[in-house]
Amino acid sequence: MNARQLYVGCAGWTLGREYGSEFETVGSHLERYSRRLDAVEINSSFYRSHRPATYKRWASSVGSDFRFSVKMPKSITHECRLENCFDLLDSFLSECGELGGHLGCLLVQLPPSLVYDTRRTSPFFERLRARFSGHVVIEPRHPTWIEADRLLIEHKIARAAVDPPRMDVDSSPGGWPGLRYWRLHGSPKIYYSDYAQGWLEEKAAQIVSSAIEGSPTWCIFDNTAQGAALGNALLMQRLLNR
Repeated sequence: MNARQLYVGCAGWTLGREYGSEFETVGSHLERYSRRLDAVEINSSFYRSHRPATYKRWASSVGSDFRFSVKMPKSITHECRLENCFDLLDSFLSECGELGGHLGCLLVQLPPSLVYDTRRTSPFFERLRARFSGHVVIEPRHPTWIEADRLLIEHKIARAAVDPPRMDVDSSPGGWPGLRYWRLHGSPKIYYSDYAQGWLEEKAAQIVSSAIEGSPTWCIFDNTAQGAALGNALLMQRLLNR
């Protein structure tokens, strides 16, 4: 059992050949991935919807302690910009709800141009919370979101720590303290760069401190363009003495 509620994984479950020796050879990529790491972030949901049966099949492919984080569709976050999107939101929640107890978190990544405006965000968060009581993390990318922590805490929504940081405060988790979530995109070249072991050792110390405080804590590697994420996640798992 994952007693510390500390989850390490990647954005997607692609298994690069260079890490083949780390994984069993039998089963689908997800089945093999889930026997070695205990979390994954589903990013494909940002681009297209998935059938409820697909989410149900994914849930049946993993062990009891494995958790999925599901990225909210861009139709909600980028096209509707959190407004006039309640039908889309309801459909998304109905689909990914088929993950059942394996649904660990919803990820709301916002476009860089979306400023913080309570007239827009409050109705959206209220609607979301009326329909979903589980963990939610937001990754805003406009500096005005520095002002949002009070609203995020009110609605029990965490703010992700990201690397490379895009605002003054997002190198550390913020918002509601009941969840801690790191999204590591690769640096200096975002989505590509491999993190050095020394950097990961420092990050692991921060993550352990957060987990000791008792909040569920996630570390997701999104530097997937050339496969660095998987190696970084496996090393982070070892550094955390999993």
